[in-house]
Amino acid sequence: MSVRRRNRVAAGLASAYMALIAVFMLAPVVVVAAISVNRVGYSIFPPLGFSLRWYGEVLSDAQWRASLGTSLVVAALSTVIAATVGTLAAIGLHRADFRGKHVLLSVLTSPLILPGLITGLAILFFFSLVSGVGTTWSLVLGHVVITYPYVLRLVFVALARDTAIYEQAAMTLGADEVTVFRRITLPLIKSGVVGGAIFAFIISFDNITISLFLSNPRTTTLPIRILEHIQWSGSPSVAAISTVLIAITVVLAVVIEKTVGLQKIFGGGADEFR
Repeated sequence: MSVRRRNRVAAGLASAYMALIAVFMLAPVVVVAAISVNRVGYSIFPPLGFSLRWYGEVLSDAQWRASLGTSLVVAALSTVIAATVGTLAAIGLHRADFRGKHVLLSVLTSPLILPGLITGLAILFFFSLVSGVGTTWSLVLGHVVITYPYVLRLVFVALARDTAIYEQAAMTLGADEVTVFRRITLPLIKSGVVGGAIFAFIISFDNITISLFLSNPRTTTLPIRILEHIQWSGSPSVAAISTVLIAITVVLAVVIEKTVGLQKIFGGGADEFR
């Protein structure tokens, strides 16, 4: 077999392998979307007829709307706080030079690798001691703990492109620190801030482990409502709201790609972080 033929065979096998992975990852999404348009009142695949009834029931149900509103409020507040805290922490740590800097970085980003159950239990104990649980703000702050590391991680990678040269040049020309941050630093790290904020929103909106510990009947988030519905009902309305959430996630992913680019977010600068 010639070299050219071997290369074509290898390329074909690689394409087939990637296609298999894509099918494996997208198959559950297709099944959920198909069940959401089922005409009958129970979840079954393949669907028995076509109907958008379950989307209408979800959108007209007060409990679903309340849970959706709670999730949106909590995710929005968590994103703002996480973006602010994560960005400032990344800038401070990037500019600082002291022993144990990388140890501190590991500690600050540890919620990324800790099991969610342990993190949720620790946050529950903390809020039980200081302010009680079941409030919207305890839920928001609990989500900040698990979302700000994403902002910190991505902003730190963006800072690895060495913004100091441009900042020093601007200060040499007479710009004050606020102007330098607003006109130089922030535009240079925009990809990290925007990407981290969008990831923080998605993680907060979809979180269930922390929310289970910190919510009550008045602050039930959408993922918890979905879990309760699955336990007590088998109607396709859960598949309908799940399809809506998948659509929101896809839209956000497209926004990330169009605004900052996934390649830029996960690209260079990782060496400095290690």
